[in-house]
Amino acid sequence: QVQLVESGGGLVQAGGSLRLSCAASGRTLSGYAMGWFRQAPGKEREFVAAISPSATIEKYADAVMGRFTISRDNAKNTVYLQMNSLKPEDTAVYYCAAGLNTALILQRRAGYWGQGTQVSVSS
Repeated sequence: QVQLVESGGGLVQAGGSLRLSCAASGRTLSGYAMGWFRQAPGKEREFVAAISPSATIEKYADAVMGRFTISRDNAKNTVYLQMNSLKPEDTAVYYCAAGLNTALILQRRAGYWGQGTQVSVSS
């Protein structure tokens, strides 16, 4: 079992930045692909970013390309999402996910999910 706990969310003005963290326990993350998803009120959960176990592959949704960066520190068993140039439409609950490979993450077939952290961007 892998337990994932997100942190770093909050309220920020448009144009600002936040860095989300996803800390894992139970197992080492080094063998898992990791991803970030988000869900805004009244909308379906959507893919944001993914990173392969060795960090050689990164994938991003078009809506965040060039503004968000996913990274990982396997020694700290933690994955990050650096969010810059935030927009009001980025407001959502952000979820961390772990899966056996990047393809499963993109298919939303992650094996493990965190509880989410709220990100609110004011205009």
